[in-house]
Formats: sequence, structure tokens, C-alpha cells
Amino acid sequence: MEVPITQFRRKIFDLMNQAMAGGEVWVTHKGHRFRISPENQPADRLSRITPLEVLNPQTPDIEDPALKTEMLAEMEKAWQADWTIL
Repeated sequence: MEVPITQFRRKIFDLMNQAMAGGEVWVTHKGHRFRISPENQPADRLSRITPLEVLNPQTPDIEDPALKTEMLAEMEKAWQADWTIL
């Protein structure tokens, strides 16, 4: 949004709230344009996303002998099924 300085003076608080919410506010005065934005505003919306750390609480221990035996049995069963089709 671009406003002249007189309108900026009348609506300063509304325009500041708009700038803080991420909107662009431009003020013109004597042929010069000024951009109003928060000091520590990131460059784009994507950089403002907070990464989410996802953990699987049921992650199995792949070194567990019982799990290895179970996984091997499943693989052998799948191999046998593939070989019996031919």
C-alpha cells in the first residue's frame, strides 16, 4: 500500500499494524518513497516457518537379535512368494 505523508499522519497506527502483520507500507513525501517494515523481518514467508522436529517414539532397535530374526523371516517369506510365482 502506498500513501502520501498526510494520510500516513492521520492513519499512522493502522498503517504500522499493517506493516507489522507483514504488509508493505510505502509513504511518499516530496517525490521520495519510504518503505516501512519491521526491523528484523525475514526476507520471505518461507524463512519464517519454524521447522518441526518429528520423532518416531516406536523406532525399533535394528541391532536387536529378535528383530533381526523376525525381519529375516519376513524377507524369506517374500522371496519364496516371488519364486513360487515363476
